[in-house]
Amino acid sequence: MSSRRQPFLPTSLETVLLAIFPATLVAGSLFALLDPSARAAPYNAATQSHVASTAPSYFAKKSNIFNLYFVKQGWAWITVSYFFFLFTHPSAGPPATLAVTPRRVRGALRWAMVTIWWIFVTQWFFGPPIIDRGFLLTGGQCELVEQARTGKVEMGNTKQFLTGVACKAVGGKWSGGHDISGHVFLLVLGSMFLLQEVVHVTLRSPARRDERTVFMHDGAIKSADVEIQPSSGVVIEGPMWTLGAKIVLGVVGLSLYMLLMTAAYFHTWFEKFTGLIVALSGIFVVYFLPRILPAVRSITGMPGV
Repeated sequence: MSSRRQPFLPTSLETVLLAIFPATLVAGSLFALLDPSARAAPYNAATQSHVASTAPSYFAKKSNIFNLYFVKQGWAWITVSYFFFLFTHPSAGPPATLAVTPRRVRGALRWAMVTIWWIFVTQWFFGPPIIDRGFLLTGGQCELVEQARTGKVEMGNTKQFLTGVACKAVGGKWSGGHDISGHVFLLVLGSMFLLQEVVHVTLRSPARRDERTVFMHDGAIKSADVEIQPSSGVVIEGPMWTLGAKIVLGVVGLSLYMLLMTAAYFHTWFEKFTGLIVALSGIFVVYFLPRILPAVRSITGMPGV
């Protein structure tokens, strides 16, 4: 047992998948440094983007169609593609039916956990989301706060400036704080979630032993395969790379491309780095914590098990 991989460490496959994201960010950032047109184009630090009229690329404009209809609606694409996969892949239950199976319930619970983290970071966290709280805690504010002090805006209305959305709604701009890259966070969190859910299932075969290990109730470290109950196992018939799996990979592929564009044209190095770390922290809680805590694993399960 001493030679087994520790449960909190990623497997060889997971290490490769995790390495894709920092590699993509580095590649995009280096491109921005080496590309003459990107270096020469004016950059607006307040909006973390190039000036639209002189943007070095179509993808450097926030108005590009992929940003508006894919990234901005990113969690909807992730959710729809995942549940289509969950209810059409034979590993989770009878394909193309709404039958409720243990694997589908646990898959939905894992999606709910990741979604809660997305909500906390970008939408709401008992008030302003974590991204906005971080911006305010690092000295940032809405520029209209200064106008309120000079009487141009009523002081009683300043409470609405605690979020970036509220600030922009009244014509203000975030200024002075650290802005975690929401695009990097979304694209990394969503992509790794989909990869964890699909790859462990589609690449599973009798000839391939899963490297994942788990802590048992008695403290022993065993292969994740021990969690499979033969009496209730799912007999998989049909191809593993179903239409649902291919759609998920399509969403992941486009997400990685937009991550590359974000790295090349938006945000600073540190803003992109913090977006990556915040996203991976959510992945750790959902996919690695259950391997360490049997009680959590009994509720959420693990993909492919």
